[in-house]
Amino acid sequence: MKKVNKLLTFIEEQKLEEGINQTIIPSLRIFKSSNITQILHTVYEPSLFVIVQGRKIVSISRKNIEYDSSRYLCSSSFLPVSGKIIKASKEEPFLSLQIVFSFEQIFAALESFIIKPQEKSDTSLALCSYTLRENLLDVVTRLTFLLKEEKDIAALEGLYLKEILYRLLISDNNMVLRQLAYIEGNAYKISTSISFINNNLCEYLPIEELAKSINMSVSSFHKHFKALISVSPLQYIKIQRLHKAKKLMLSSNMDITGACYHVGYQSASQFSREYSKYFGITPSLDIKNIKKNWSKA
Repeated sequence: MKKVNKLLTFIEEQKLEEGINQTIIPSLRIFKSSNITQILHTVYEPSLFVIVQGRKIVSISRKNIEYDSSRYLCSSSFLPVSGKIIKASKEEPFLSLQIVFSFEQIFAALESFIIKPQEKSDTSLALCSYTLRENLLDVVTRLTFLLKEEKDIAALEGLYLKEILYRLLISDNNMVLRQLAYIEGNAYKISTSISFINNNLCEYLPIEELAKSINMSVSSFHKHFKALISVSPLQYIKIQRLHKAKKLMLSSNMDITGACYHVGYQSASQFSREYSKYFGITPSLDIKNIKKNWSKA
């Protein structure tokens, strides 16, 4: 597409560091990698991902999604995924846009556009890839070009986000988002529970109480939670705590013991075991390696 080339030229003009670049547009992040990568673990927020250059594979629940500039990736919840960049070089680095939404923005869009799917009891995985169409790419480009019109961001960012959600909702029978429209539906209920978990991550979170709060039995809660997120509620809480602890050790220079207790662990040894199992490396070595790479950048 010509517009992808236009967007690529503009992004290449930006001063980007390797890794995630948070832009002056609150909802927009740009990821850059000059090399292919090993498998990395992360948690996706509700977002639209558009690759401008390169190729990537994202894996979740034994499902592999490979996409490039011809397709976009849509996540409607907080999802623990693994992924690796499979096409990148110093001459043509991997460049990807992430446009982040809140649950409130998604629900407001569903209500505004009167999208009312039939009541359904099935719950779909909150991640899928679709063909990137010109009308969606156009508004993504307009949002990104606000980087050179800083004075317009406050007035136009929200309008562009709403239009992006509209394009996502009306195309491709996008059940990743549409399943959230039915407020009595299971996907909606689980999403409200996930929001509560994320806002109270370091607190005691008994599964029975979480299920009860959204009027679900424990067995139904487990079933629909795993269908939407790909892991059980307990696994999800553990993964989110591990990521939060990692962030604290990197951004706040918190030591391992302090970070593990801060996110709700009662045992530093248990934390280290679960961290090593999930990330494939001990927390001390992981943080040391990341900071070493930062110093080289």
